[in-house]
Amino acid sequence: MPNGWMILNYLEFLRDIGRHFSVNRMLAFESVKSRLDREQSLSFLEFNYMILQAYDFLELNRRYGCILQMGGSDQWGNIINGIDLTRRVLDNSIYGLTSPLLTTSDGKKMGKSQDGAVWLNAEMRSPYEFWQFWRNTTDADVGRFLKLYTELPVAECDRLGALEGSEINAAKVILANEVTGLLHGAEAAAAAEATAREVFEKGGVGDDLPTLSLSAAELGDGISIVQLIVKSGLAKSGKDAKRLISENGAKLDDAPLADAGLIIDAAALSSPIKLSAGKKRHALVQLTD
Repeated sequence: MPNGWMILNYLEFLRDIGRHFSVNRMLAFESVKSRLDREQSLSFLEFNYMILQAYDFLELNRRYGCILQMGGSDQWGNIINGIDLTRRVLDNSIYGLTSPLLTTSDGKKMGKSQDGAVWLNAEMRSPYEFWQFWRNTTDADVGRFLKLYTELPVAECDRLGALEGSEINAAKVILANEVTGLLHGAEAAAAAEATAREVFEKGGVGDDLPTLSLSAAELGDGISIVQLIVKSGLAKSGKDAKRLISENGAKLDDAPLADAGLIIDAAALSSPIKLSAGKKRHALVQLTD
């Protein structure tokens, strides 16, 4: 078991921790109340999440002296519960700090729970994929994101955000370069832009494109195109990959891919192949020695 983990006895947890929570009060929190008002399903697990998060804050204070929990505004109720629980159990004063949620122009939250996680770790999201995320920003978000995530003067952000038509694409490239440069460095940003131009404008293969490397042992006698699409990160599951193919959204070396039963063998991988999901997501597959 990883260091710092502990097993909770559920009955003991309910007896020692659950008694500090009023169901009436929990129902009054906006995060719960809004779900119920919209008649949306709220599972028992979700309802108990605030208790577990509150207990987590308590343990962080007890073990490590943590006195501040930060989060989005949607976490206000959970954080407040942790503050109250810690006061009741340990008689310690701790604090919470929330900030407005970062959302896109259509109101979608930018976070991992909404499949919109923008990982900063290059192992979780490569510099090219990170660059592409910002390059694919919707027109309505460009100006605001430039102000939030770059160090450009506000007046320049306003000017770029007001561009229309094909000109807004230039602003998106600037946004992608600025944000990627701050995180991964100017060289990584330039490499990502060069790869994007090679892939999208010239139909080629850029050096910075996400790459799946398969060994001869992994390839065996061959691997299905569906598995490759999943392994390359272009689909979450085989079902998603098959749907992508059936809806004409998949390409192999820029040619439409229609056969979900296609098997890729060593001969097909004598040189790297390019897989595409839609117009904006691409990956290379290559055979290693």
